[in-house]
Amino acid sequence: MKKTAVIFPGQGAQAVGMGKDLVDTFPEALEWFARASDALGFDLAKVCFEGPAEELTRSDRAQPAIFVHSVVAYELLKARTGLTPVAGGGLSSGEWAALYAAGVVSFEDAIRILRVRGEAMQAACEAEKSGMVSIIGLDDEKIAAICDELDIQVANYNSPGQTVVSGKAEGVALVPEKAKAAGAKLAVPLPVAGAFHSRLMAPAEKIFADFLNEINFSEPQFPVMSNVTGGVHESVASIRADMPRQITGSVRWVENVVAMAGLGVEQVVECGPGKVLTGLVKRIDKSFELHNVSDIATLEKASASL
Repeated sequence: MKKTAVIFPGQGAQAVGMGKDLVDTFPEALEWFARASDALGFDLAKVCFEGPAEELTRSDRAQPAIFVHSVVAYELLKARTGLTPVAGGGLSSGEWAALYAAGVVSFEDAIRILRVRGEAMQAACEAEKSGMVSIIGLDDEKIAAICDELDIQVANYNSPGQTVVSGKAEGVALVPEKAKAAGAKLAVPLPVAGAFHSRLMAPAEKIFADFLNEINFSEPQFPVMSNVTGGVHESVASIRADMPRQITGSVRWVENVVAMAGLGVEQVVECGPGKVLTGLVKRIDKSFELHNVSDIATLEKASASL
C-alpha cells in the first residue's frame, strides 16, 4: 500500500443525514454513535440523522457529530483495507479525530474533549455577535491589510487563494465589499456559529486548557500535523500546549499539507462528512492520490482503490 495520510474535516462540514447510510448498512457503526450519546447525554444519532440543521450547526453539537462520523468512516475503512497511516491531520476540531486515530486519546476521552470544546466555543459565540468570511483569489498581504483595517483576524489558510477571516459581526460584514474592491474573485460569509480561530474565542481557550489537564495523552503512533505550528506535533507536551491555542490561532492547513508531503506521503484519505479537505489538498499539492470516505459509495470506492 502506498504511504497514506488520513485527514479529518472540522466544523462546517456537518449536514443533516450524515452517517445514516453507514449505520443502516453496518450495525457496528451504530455502536460508535451509542457510545458517544452515552457520554454526551443526548441522542447524537438523532441530531445527525434528523437535525434540525440549526441544532446541528451549534458548536456543542457539530463538533462531536463530525468526530463520530469521521471515526466511523475511518474504522470501517481500516477494517476493510488494513490501512496503517503514516501521518494524519485535521482541520480545526478535525485535528482531534487525527489524534484519536494516532492513539493519543481514547474515543470516550475525545468525546469529552469535544463536548467541552464545543460548549466553551458556543458560549463564546453567544457572548458577542461574530462571524467568518471565506475569501477567494486575494493574496495574503491584501487580506492582512483588510484585517488590520476592520480589526479582524485570519482564521484559516486553507489553500493558495482561499483564506478565511474571522471577527466581530460589524467587521466581517464589511469584508465582502472590501475584498472585492481589493481584487478578490469571491468573498462569502460562512454558515458558522461565530468567530472561530479569533481573539473572541479567548474565554473558550482558557476553559479548554484547564480541562485538558484532566486528560491522559499517549505518544502518537504516527505523526500528526499541528494546525497551530503548521508542522508535526513534537510530543505529548506540545499537543497539550498547542490544542488550546488552536481555538484562537490561525489554522495553517497549507503548511500541514506541505509537511505531509515532506514525510513521503503518496496518497491522502479524507474520512468524515463531505470532501472539502480533499479539494483543498488537491489545490495545495497535485501529486497526491486522493480519496474520501463519507458514505457507502465512497467507502466502497476507497476500499477498492486502497
